[in-house]
Amino acid sequence: MTLIDTLSLWLMLAVIATMPVFALVSRTRSRDPEVARRTASALLGFWIRDWLMWVIGPAERALVRFRVSPDLFNYLGVAFGLGAGVAFAGRALALAGWAVLLGGLADIFDGRIARARGLASRYGAFMDSTLDRFAESFAFVGVTWYLSDTPFGAAVSVLAISGSLLVSYTRARGEAVGVNGTGGVMQRAERLVLLAVGAFADTAATTRWQWPEGSVLTAAVSLIAIGSMGTAIYRTVSIARTLARMDAGD
Repeated sequence: MTLIDTLSLWLMLAVIATMPVFALVSRTRSRDPEVARRTASALLGFWIRDWLMWVIGPAERALVRFRVSPDLFNYLGVAFGLGAGVAFAGRALALAGWAVLLGGLADIFDGRIARARGLASRYGAFMDSTLDRFAESFAFVGVTWYLSDTPFGAAVSVLAISGSLLVSYTRARGEAVGVNGTGGVMQRAERLVLLAVGAFADTAATTRWQWPEGSVLTAAVSLIAIGSMGTAIYRTVSIARTLARMDAGD
């Protein structure tokens, strides 16, 4: 493994090592209000999300105290998405993994800072959602480039980004006609975590077990493709049934 792969592994282990500390602390603290307000998912439950908010809490409070604009993190999210795409295309998987994770953190900070400072607005909601799609598209262009050595790799990459965009589109269209279209196993947070884990684990796993390069990333992207398409279909059916009942009641 390269130096950055080794450093990435140790940094991830250091972050994971905070989990036992949080397990003790969480006994005497209430769940983060924003975490409690959202629905849990099969991949990222309440405890994991609450742990992450606890880990980034000091940085969040400092950013609020120094009155950092939430817009900054919208733009950083796009920059990290673009950086992830370039890193994937350049076969620098560890760098790509960190860019994906940092982009996800920028997305979290954006909303939480806006709400903490009383700056939440329709403008902010639009920018957040739209720029997230740019960031994700940039990242998956790089993934597709990396996996294009095989037809299967290229196909699952295209399916993954298509499914990701459809997940967001079905929710937006549902909300536009008055139906809350959330739910499903592969929302944005799950997609980012799977993509980052696939990027981090690929080099170590393929070297250890002599698998073809990109095997672990391909598996992660395949899960994203299946899960995001499944989530988009689930939301489409759910919203359509709700609308049909609403129309029948008119």
